[in-house]
Amino acid sequence: MKAITVVPGQPDQVRVDDVDEPETAEGSILVRGRLLGICGTDADIVRHEGYGWPPAGKDRLLIGHESLGEVLEAAEDSGFAPGDLVAGIVRRPDPVPCVPCSHGEWDFCRNGKYTERGIKQRQGYGSQRWRIEPDFAIKLDARLGDCGVLMEPASVLAKAWEQTDHMFARSSWRPTVALVSGAGPVGLFAALLGVQRGLEVHVLDLNDTGPKVGLVEDLGAHFHTGDVREIGVTPDVVMECTGYGPLLGPLTQVAAPDAVICLVGFDSDTRTTPTPLDEIVKQIVLGNTVVFGSVNADRGNYEQAADALAKADVGWLQRLITRRVPMSGFAEALQKRPNDVKVVVDLSADDG
Repeated sequence: MKAITVVPGQPDQVRVDDVDEPETAEGSILVRGRLLGICGTDADIVRHEGYGWPPAGKDRLLIGHESLGEVLEAAEDSGFAPGDLVAGIVRRPDPVPCVPCSHGEWDFCRNGKYTERGIKQRQGYGSQRWRIEPDFAIKLDARLGDCGVLMEPASVLAKAWEQTDHMFARSSWRPTVALVSGAGPVGLFAALLGVQRGLEVHVLDLNDTGPKVGLVEDLGAHFHTGDVREIGVTPDVVMECTGYGPLLGPLTQVAAPDAVICLVGFDSDTRTTPTPLDEIVKQIVLGNTVVFGSVNADRGNYEQAADALAKADVGWLQRLITRRVPMSGFAEALQKRPNDVKVVVDLSADDG
């Protein structure tokens, strides 16, 4: 079968290889790969040395962590059956394990010995067939169809919102206004989950062209561009999805008293930008503001994401997938185009 393999940090080493069929030891469920989502993590693995790790004894990494497939084979007692639409969880607990990993909270792994499919020491989902353990497979609503490939990014935001909800338990009041910075796939899912929570949602982005504006407004949210201090929004909760460090200061200035700011994105660029940290600290302390980071997701978050996608308008979700490429187009697809939202790889284009 065919698979997309890379040597981390070497862009000229992206290729489609003929590889062996997945071994049963990788999981009792055999899946036909359908689509593979592409995100900034994939680009970082391909372009930057020091990120992305092949399995022990391998010099190439089978890339891909945003998965969608159809079950081909599954044991009767697995909870899955041929034809089921599934997505695979990315992270696996460390073998020690640390306390969070022993409780199924591998997204909070404390010793860094976790593995991740398509990222860290475990082969990914970028192949025509893959295997997975039932405990790490998520069954999707069949009505989602190809939109099931959006599961992994949605799970990251499900966790971010879950953790944000925990933060608001510190007081008797509850948020009504949310601001999302960034209208990429992560920001759009932050907005979707905010709307589903009944909040008044505002989305801030650099550009007001392309499909993002319509996607935001069709959620019932409000789209803004420009300086966050000039858009007239005082958010109770902020989902910061751009990873642009200098934006944190202005966000602390506009946030309501006792607000929660969740940092979901980060910028892999090596540039440095002066930031007035003393003023930011002052705003955080005097405002009783919580600022925290969130990454990855556990099984419960994937299940929350599956519910959120099932509740969403499928037509809206379909509009997020703005470009499809064959496996041979993976490297080219890492270059983002102006109107791209989510780019996906068609893993079923060649059944060889």
